[in-house]
Amino acid sequence: MIPRSRWRGEGGTAGGRPGLSLLELMVVMLVGFTLVALIMPVLALVRRQAMSAQSAGNLRSLVGANLLYANDHGGQFCPAQDPSNLHRWHGSRTAIGAPFDPTKGYLSPYLEDGGQARICLVFETYPQSATTFEQGSGGYGYNAAYIGGTPESPFVPELVSRVRDPARTIMFTDTAFPRSDGLQEYPFCEPFAAVNPDGSLSGGLEPSVHFRHGGLAHVGWCDGSVTAEPPSQLGGVNIYGGDAQEYLIGWVGPSANNGWWNARREPGQ
Repeated sequence: MIPRSRWRGEGGTAGGRPGLSLLELMVVMLVGFTLVALIMPVLALVRRQAMSAQSAGNLRSLVGANLLYANDHGGQFCPAQDPSNLHRWHGSRTAIGAPFDPTKGYLSPYLEDGGQARICLVFETYPQSATTFEQGSGGYGYNAAYIGGTPESPFVPELVSRVRDPARTIMFTDTAFPRSDGLQEYPFCEPFAAVNPDGSLSGGLEPSVHFRHGGLAHVGWCDGSVTAEPPSQLGGVNIYGGDAQEYLIGWVGPSANNGWWNARREPGQ
C-alpha cells in the first residue's frame, strides 16, 4: 500500500502539484487588488475622455447644421427664438411653461437622431436639478445675442456675410445653468453683457458657459471648427441659489465689447 503522504505527492496535493500557503495566497490577492486600484482610475479617465470627444462631436454637428440652415435661407443663420417664446433653435412647445419638443426646433431638419440635439454625457454626470425650466438643448447653448439674433432684434438672426472673424466668433458652447439642487440644461451661451439695439452694452448677464471637460469648455466657432477653451472668468451665486463657481460656469475669452460673442467686431480684437 502506498503511504497517504506519498499518494498526494511531496507537496501534499493530489497529483504531486505543490499548493499555495496562506501567506502566498494573501500576496496574490494583494497584488490583484493593487492592479485593480491602479487600473480603475485609468479606465475612468479613458471613459471621461471618450465622453468628452463625443460631446465635441455633438457640438460640431450643431455648428454644421446651422451652416446648412444658413445655406438654405439666404445666408442667414437659424433664429435662436421667436417673439412668442414657443419656438427655439432646439425645440417647440405649445404654451409657456410646457416642455419643449426637441424634434421640432428650427435646426431639427438638419440634425440626425430624430432632429434633436444629442445630450452631452459629461453633463449628465453632474447632479441634475429637479426644478428645471429648460430641456432639449443637450447641454449646449447658442449665441443668441449676436448669431441667433442681432443687437437690432433678438428674433432676427445674423447674416453669415456680416461675421467679420468667423474663426473667433462663438456660435455654440457647452452650457449649463446652476440651481440650488444641481444643474439644468440652458439653450443659450450668454455674453458678458446685454446688448442694446444700437450695439452698446448695458447690464451684466448670468454666465452659462460650462467648463466641464477637465476645466475646459468646447466652443463651436462660426467657421465650423470646435476647440476646447479655458475660462476667463467664473460667475457667482444666482437668484436660484446656484453657485457658478462650484460648477465651473462662466465666460470664455476677452470681455471688451463682448469679445468673441460679438460677430461685428474687427478681426483680431
